[in-house]
Amino acid sequence: MKKLTAFISLLLIVCAVFFLGFSDKPSISPDTYYKVYLEDKELGTVKSKKELEEYIDKQGENIKERLGVNKVYSPNGLEIKKITTYDNKVDSNEEIYKKIKKLKPFTVKGYQFTIKQSEGNVKIYVLNKKIFKEAVEKTIAAFAGTENYNNYKNNTQKEIETTGTKIENVYLSNDITVKNVYIPVTETIYEDADSLSRFLLFGNNKQKTYYTVQPGDTVEKIAFNNQVTIEELLVSNPEISSEKALLYQGQQITISYLDTKVNVVIETYQVNDVESAFRVEEKYDANRLVGDDLITQKGENGLERVTQKVKSENGVITYIDQISKEELKPTINQIVVKGQKIIPSVGTLTNWAWPTASGYRITSNYAYRIHPIKKTRQLHAALDIYAGPTGSPIYSSNNGVVYSTKCDSSYGICVIINHNNGYYTLYAHMSRRLVSTGQVVAKGQRIGDIGMTGSATGPHLHYEMWKGGPPWKGGVNINPHIMHG
Repeated sequence: MKKLTAFISLLLIVCAVFFLGFSDKPSISPDTYYKVYLEDKELGTVKSKKELEEYIDKQGENIKERLGVNKVYSPNGLEIKKITTYDNKVDSNEEIYKKIKKLKPFTVKGYQFTIKQSEGNVKIYVLNKKIFKEAVEKTIAAFAGTENYNNYKNNTQKEIETTGTKIENVYLSNDITVKNVYIPVTETIYEDADSLSRFLLFGNNKQKTYYTVQPGDTVEKIAFNNQVTIEELLVSNPEISSEKALLYQGQQITISYLDTKVNVVIETYQVNDVESAFRVEEKYDANRLVGDDLITQKGENGLERVTQKVKSENGVITYIDQISKEELKPTINQIVVKGQKIIPSVGTLTNWAWPTASGYRITSNYAYRIHPIKKTRQLHAALDIYAGPTGSPIYSSNNGVVYSTKCDSSYGICVIINHNNGYYTLYAHMSRRLVSTGQVVAKGQRIGDIGMTGSATGPHLHYEMWKGGPPWKGGVNINPHIMHG
């Protein structure tokens, strides 16, 4: 009996092993899920990549409403990788969404414009390329004038019959690239051309002040007193057509500083009638006392029609090429007879000569400006005078003694004259000098030639006047217009 029981038990075990080990029933297979990573950090596992992306989009309704887009996307750097596993533990879409939201902002489809600048690239985000294009057009128009720029684009500029200005070329000198990107919603995304144009002109400078026009105010005076350039004043106040525009008492003027993100280059063809100042010829009479001057011929200014090609960058003239100069009315020099037939080393206080030939143009006044090379705001404590190409004459503006001559990377070839009456004058960017230290010079004597040595964008004379002492050694830099009238 015992043997029979043992046999039956063994038979049952064999059958069990046979049916369990060799059954046709398939084994348990692994499932497909999705691992979520953000910049290589694992956040969890979800059942469906599509469902997670749809959940992210659904949670971004406020973003879609604010930016006017149809879809919100995952942050940049988010990866959802397909995996096969026996572990069926997954996270909910809500849990993963909350983790993502804490780490990085979600994104929307758009465009990134990169403006290359020497001091660092500027990145601008828009949803539509058209916004950037319109903003650039508005920025250019701010410097060229809306009407002038529209006429240039539409080829409707009037031909110059006598005098006037015609735009020949307008362009941005920056390298600008564009690409499709997913924009983080925390970035500044420009939704209209006006706000983007203001950024291209003024950067992040949102500071504005207002000035009320007083009797006797001019555009130049208001700009100087508020430490802005004339160009900045005109750009901030597009209703003011030019620096010669008439202002009225009580008019509100906006004061704002430019911080341009693009370089707007405008090349123009200009014909202007320029008054040529008469020169004073001095004759000496040994029978007259020093200081006993006699005007024997009254001077009269002449008029010249000057044709030039002018290049400006963000409103600042950087180069002038003179095409022609036509005399419309000759100058009549004033003749003054001075006592004693000598060259005094002491300059007069009442009669300062202009330091260049006729047909000159002041390209930069004694005023605050953005330096055309350094791109920094500073007081330009001098007059920049264009008076012909390299090699044109430079004259001493009064009698005196050459205080020093030098050449450096900023002023280039430079001459400083002590007029022994409390004033010094400085002449810079010469192509050559014709005098030496200690030499006595007469008013109107040619002391050098115009050039563009040192820090200069084109040939011109940089002219300074100092009072009370030599430049940088006790003297005070003053506006030369004060003495020249």
